[in-house]
Amino acid sequence: MTVSDISLTAGMRTNLLNLQNTSMLLNRTQQRISSGKQVNSALDNPTNFFAAQNASQRASDLSDRKDGMSEAVQTVSATNAGITAITGLISAAKGVAQSALSTSDTNVQSKLAAQYDTIRAQIDNISSDSGYRGLNLLSSTNTLTVTFNEGASSVLKVIGFLANSSGLSLTGAGGNWQATSSITSDAARMDTAISTLRTNTQTLAANLNIITTRQDFTDSMINTLQTGADNLTLADMNQEGANMLMLQTRQSLGTTSLSLSSQAAQSILRLF
Repeated sequence: MTVSDISLTAGMRTNLLNLQNTSMLLNRTQQRISSGKQVNSALDNPTNFFAAQNASQRASDLSDRKDGMSEAVQTVSATNAGITAITGLISAAKGVAQSALSTSDTNVQSKLAAQYDTIRAQIDNISSDSGYRGLNLLSSTNTLTVTFNEGASSVLKVIGFLANSSGLSLTGAGGNWQATSSITSDAARMDTAISTLRTNTQTLAANLNIITTRQDFTDSMINTLQTGADNLTLADMNQEGANMLMLQTRQSLGTTSLSLSSQAAQSILRLF
Protein backbone atom coordinates (compact mmCIF):
# COMPACT_ATOMS: atom_id res chain seq x y z
CA MET A 1 0.00 0.00 0.00
CA THR A 2 1.46 3.35 -1.05
CA VAL A 3 1.23 6.55 0.93
CA SER A 4 -1.31 7.98 -1.51
CA ASP A 5 -3.71 5.01 -1.17
CA ILE A 6 -5.27 6.44 2.01
CA SER A 7 -5.92 10.12 2.63
CA LEU A 8 -5.56 11.38 6.20
CA THR A 9 -6.58 14.70 7.57
CA ALA A 10 -3.85 17.19 8.26
CA GLY A 11 -4.42 16.85 12.00
CA MET A 12 -4.25 13.05 11.90
CA ARG A 13 -1.10 13.13 9.76
CA THR A 14 0.61 15.55 12.17
CA ASN A 15 -0.29 13.46 15.20
CA LEU A 16 0.81 10.28 13.46
CA LEU A 17 4.19 11.83 12.64
CA ASN A 18 4.59 12.92 16.24
CA LEU A 19 3.81 9.40 17.45
CA GLN A 20 6.38 7.94 15.08
CA ASN A 21 9.03 10.37 16.34
CA THR A 22 8.14 9.56 19.95
CA SER A 23 8.36 5.82 19.24
CA MET A 24 11.81 6.29 17.69
CA LEU A 25 13.00 8.29 20.71
CA LEU A 26 11.57 5.62 23.02
CA ASN A 27 13.53 2.91 21.22
CA ARG A 28 16.71 4.97 21.44
CA THR A 29 16.20 5.64 25.15
CA GLN A 30 15.49 1.97 25.84
CA GLN A 31 18.73 1.03 24.07
CA ARG A 32 20.70 3.54 26.12
CA ILE A 33 19.20 2.28 29.37
CA SER A 34 19.82 -1.37 28.49
CA SER A 35 23.41 -0.80 27.29
CA GLY A 36 24.32 1.98 29.69
CA LYS A 37 25.76 3.95 26.77
CA GLN A 38 24.51 6.97 24.89
CA VAL A 39 26.95 6.21 22.04
CA ASN A 40 26.52 2.61 20.92
CA SER A 41 27.73 2.95 17.35
CA ALA A 42 29.36 5.40 14.99
CA LEU A 43 25.86 6.44 13.86
CA ASP A 44 25.15 7.92 17.29
CA ASN A 45 28.24 10.14 17.43
CA PRO A 46 31.15 9.23 15.13
CA THR A 47 33.65 11.56 16.82
CA ASN A 48 33.03 10.23 20.33
CA PHE A 49 32.63 6.63 19.18
CA PHE A 50 36.00 6.40 17.42
CA ALA A 51 37.81 8.43 20.09
CA ALA A 52 36.46 6.08 22.78
CA GLN A 53 37.35 3.06 20.66
CA ASN A 54 40.95 4.27 20.30
CA ALA A 55 41.23 4.85 24.04
CA SER A 56 39.79 1.40 24.81
CA GLN A 57 42.15 -0.30 22.36
CA ARG A 58 45.16 1.44 23.85
CA ALA A 59 44.03 0.43 27.34
CA SER A 60 43.78 -3.17 26.11
CA ASP A 61 47.28 -3.03 24.60
CA LEU A 62 48.72 -1.64 27.84
CA SER A 63 46.94 -4.37 29.77
CA ASP A 64 48.79 -6.93 27.65
CA ARG A 65 52.08 -5.18 28.49
CA LYS A 66 51.20 -5.44 32.16
CA ASP A 67 51.26 -9.21 31.88
CA GLY A 68 54.80 -9.01 30.52
CA MET A 69 55.83 -6.73 33.38
CA SER A 70 54.38 -9.15 35.93
CA GLU A 71 56.37 -11.99 34.38
CA ALA A 72 59.50 -9.82 34.45
CA VAL A 73 59.01 -9.20 38.16
CA GLN A 74 58.84 -12.95 38.75
CA THR A 75 62.01 -13.51 36.71
CA VAL A 76 63.91 -10.87 38.68
CA SER A 77 62.51 -12.23 41.94
CA ALA A 78 63.74 -15.73 41.02
CA THR A 79 67.16 -14.26 40.23
CA ASN A 80 67.24 -12.43 43.55
CA ALA A 81 66.26 -15.59 45.41
CA GLY A 82 69.16 -17.38 43.74
CA ILE A 83 71.61 -14.62 44.67
CA THR A 84 70.42 -14.67 48.27
CA ALA A 85 70.88 -18.43 48.50
CA ILE A 86 74.31 -18.34 46.84
CA THR A 87 75.43 -15.53 49.16
CA GLY A 88 74.35 -17.63 52.11
CA LEU A 89 76.34 -20.61 50.84
CA ILE A 90 79.45 -18.49 50.33
CA SER A 91 79.09 -17.16 53.86
CA ALA A 92 78.89 -20.76 55.06
CA ALA A 93 82.00 -21.59 53.00
CA LYS A 94 83.84 -18.71 54.65
CA GLY A 95 82.98 -20.23 58.02
CA VAL A 96 84.44 -23.53 56.83
CA ALA A 97 87.61 -21.71 55.75
CA GLN A 98 87.88 -20.04 59.15
CA SER A 99 87.61 -23.45 60.79
CA ALA A 100 90.41 -24.73 58.54
CA LEU A 101 92.61 -21.79 59.53
CA SER A 102 92.06 -22.49 63.22
CA THR A 103 93.48 -26.00 63.07
CA SER A 104 96.75 -27.56 62.05
CA ASP A 105 95.31 -31.06 61.78
CA THR A 106 95.70 -31.99 58.13
CA ASN A 107 92.93 -34.59 58.35
CA VAL A 108 90.52 -32.00 59.61
CA GLN A 109 91.70 -29.54 56.96
CA SER A 110 91.17 -32.18 54.28
CA LYS A 111 87.62 -32.83 55.46
CA LEU A 112 86.88 -29.13 55.58
CA ALA A 113 88.27 -28.75 52.06
CA ALA A 114 85.90 -31.49 50.89
CA GLN A 115 83.03 -29.72 52.62
CA TYR A 116 83.97 -26.49 50.86
CA ASP A 117 83.93 -28.25 47.48
CA THR A 118 80.49 -29.67 48.31
CA ILE A 119 79.26 -26.12 48.93
CA ARG A 120 80.78 -25.04 45.60
CA ALA A 121 78.79 -27.78 43.87
CA GLN A 122 75.59 -26.53 45.51
CA ILE A 123 76.35 -23.00 44.31
CA ASP A 124 76.47 -24.39 40.78
CA ASN A 125 73.16 -26.17 41.33
CA ILE A 126 71.40 -23.07 42.67
CA SER A 127 72.77 -20.98 39.83
CA SER A 128 71.32 -23.37 37.25
CA ASP A 129 68.00 -23.70 39.13
CA SER A 130 67.25 -19.97 39.42
CA GLY A 131 65.42 -19.60 36.13
CA TYR A 132 61.81 -18.66 35.59
CA ARG A 133 59.90 -19.90 32.55
CA GLY A 134 63.05 -20.83 30.70
CA LEU A 135 65.01 -17.64 31.38
CA ASN A 136 67.87 -17.82 33.86
CA LEU A 137 69.79 -14.64 34.63
CA LEU A 138 72.36 -16.48 36.78
CA SER A 139 73.47 -19.33 34.57
CA SER A 140 74.62 -17.24 31.61
CA THR A 141 74.58 -13.72 30.24
CA ASN A 142 70.92 -13.94 29.23
CA THR A 143 69.00 -10.68 28.83
CA LEU A 144 65.47 -10.03 30.04
CA THR A 145 63.73 -7.46 27.83
CA VAL A 146 60.73 -5.75 29.40
CA THR A 147 58.42 -3.75 27.12
CA PHE A 148 56.47 -0.95 28.76
CA ASN A 149 54.34 0.72 26.07
CA GLU A 150 52.05 -0.40 23.27
CA GLY A 151 54.46 0.70 20.55
CA ALA A 152 57.39 -1.26 22.04
CA SER A 153 59.49 1.91 21.97
CA SER A 154 60.00 1.97 25.73
CA VAL A 155 61.95 -1.06 26.98
CA LEU A 156 64.25 -2.09 29.80
CA LYS A 157 66.98 -4.68 29.39
CA VAL A 158 67.99 -6.63 32.50
CA ILE A 159 71.32 -8.31 31.80
CA GLY A 160 72.19 -11.47 33.67
CA PHE A 161 75.58 -12.70 34.85
CA LEU A 162 77.24 -16.03 35.51
CA ALA A 163 76.78 -16.77 39.22
CA ASN A 164 78.14 -20.31 39.43
CA SER A 165 81.51 -21.16 40.98
CA SER A 166 83.25 -20.51 37.69
CA GLY A 167 81.62 -17.14 37.13
CA LEU A 168 82.41 -16.11 40.71
CA SER A 169 86.00 -17.42 40.45
CA LEU A 170 85.49 -19.88 43.27
CA THR A 171 88.07 -22.53 42.44
CA GLY A 172 88.41 -25.89 44.15
CA ALA A 173 90.11 -26.09 47.55
CA GLY A 174 93.73 -25.26 46.80
CA GLY A 175 96.20 -27.92 47.88
CA ASN A 176 93.43 -29.68 49.77
CA TRP A 177 93.80 -26.81 52.25
CA GLN A 178 96.99 -28.23 53.67
CA ALA A 179 98.60 -24.79 53.65
CA THR A 180 97.42 -21.57 55.25
CA SER A 181 98.15 -19.63 52.06
CA SER A 182 95.79 -21.86 50.10
CA ILE A 183 92.99 -21.31 52.61
CA THR A 184 93.43 -17.54 52.77
CA SER A 185 93.62 -17.34 48.99
CA ASP A 186 90.31 -19.19 48.64
CA ALA A 187 88.77 -17.05 51.41
CA ALA A 188 89.77 -13.90 49.51
CA ARG A 189 87.99 -15.23 46.42
CA MET A 190 84.88 -15.75 48.55
CA ASP A 191 84.98 -12.11 49.67
CA THR A 192 85.28 -11.00 46.05
CA ALA A 193 82.38 -13.27 45.06
CA ILE A 194 80.15 -11.79 47.78
CA SER A 195 81.08 -8.29 46.64
CA THR A 196 80.15 -9.24 43.06
CA LEU A 197 76.82 -10.62 44.18
CA ARG A 198 76.02 -7.51 46.22
CA THR A 199 76.80 -5.25 43.26
CA ASN A 200 74.52 -7.27 40.99
CA THR A 201 71.83 -7.34 43.67
CA GLN A 202 71.84 -3.54 43.72
CA THR A 203 71.46 -3.48 39.94
CA LEU A 204 68.61 -5.96 40.10
CA ALA A 205 66.90 -3.95 42.84
CA ALA A 206 67.12 -0.80 40.70
CA ASN A 207 65.68 -2.62 37.69
CA LEU A 208 62.92 -4.16 39.80
CA ASN A 209 62.01 -0.72 41.10
CA ILE A 210 61.75 0.56 37.52
CA ILE A 211 59.50 -2.34 36.53
CA THR A 212 57.16 -1.98 39.51
CA THR A 213 57.00 1.79 39.01
CA ARG A 214 56.03 1.25 35.38
CA GLN A 215 53.42 -1.26 36.52
CA ASP A 216 51.80 1.36 38.75
CA PHE A 217 52.04 3.95 35.96
CA THR A 218 50.45 1.52 33.50
CA ASP A 219 47.59 0.84 35.93
CA SER A 220 46.97 4.59 36.17
CA MET A 221 47.11 5.01 32.39
CA ILE A 222 44.67 2.14 31.81
CA ASN A 223 42.27 3.65 34.33
CA THR A 224 42.60 7.09 32.71
CA LEU A 225 41.98 5.70 29.22
CA GLN A 226 38.99 3.64 30.31
CA THR A 227 37.50 6.58 32.19
CA GLY A 228 38.02 8.80 29.16
CA ALA A 229 36.30 6.29 26.90
CA ASP A 230 33.41 6.00 29.35
CA ASN A 231 33.03 9.78 29.56
CA LEU A 232 32.61 9.89 25.79
CA THR A 233 30.06 7.09 25.55
CA LEU A 234 28.25 6.38 28.82
CA ALA A 235 24.70 7.58 29.31
CA ASP A 236 23.41 9.56 32.25
CA MET A 237 21.01 6.99 33.64
CA ASN A 238 19.07 9.56 35.69
CA GLN A 239 18.48 11.66 32.59
CA GLU A 240 17.58 8.66 30.45
CA GLY A 241 15.14 7.46 33.09
CA ALA A 242 13.47 10.87 33.12
CA ASN A 243 13.42 10.83 29.31
CA MET A 244 11.69 7.46 29.36
CA LEU A 245 8.91 8.72 31.66
CA MET A 246 8.41 11.84 29.56
CA LEU A 247 8.35 9.92 26.27
CA GLN A 248 5.84 7.43 27.64
CA THR A 249 3.66 10.36 28.65
CA ARG A 250 4.06 11.94 25.20
CA GLN A 251 3.17 8.66 23.56
CA SER A 252 -0.01 8.37 25.60
CA LEU A 253 -0.96 11.98 24.84
CA GLY A 254 -0.14 11.48 21.15
CA THR A 255 -2.46 8.48 20.97
CA THR A 256 -5.20 10.53 22.58
CA SER A 257 -4.58 13.44 20.16
CA LEU A 258 -4.71 11.08 17.21
CA SER A 259 -8.03 9.73 18.45
CA LEU A 260 -9.41 13.24 18.85
CA SER A 261 -8.24 14.33 15.41
CA SER A 262 -9.98 11.33 13.87
CA GLN A 263 -13.34 12.32 15.38
CA ALA A 264 -13.80 14.99 12.71
CA ALA A 265 -13.66 12.30 10.03
CA GLN A 266 -15.89 9.98 12.06
CA SER A 267 -18.59 12.65 12.35
CA ILE A 268 -19.60 11.91 8.76
CA LEU A 269 -21.14 8.69 10.02
CA ARG A 270 -23.79 10.69 11.81
CA LEU A 271 -25.25 11.63 8.49
CA PHE A 272 -26.38 8.06 7.91
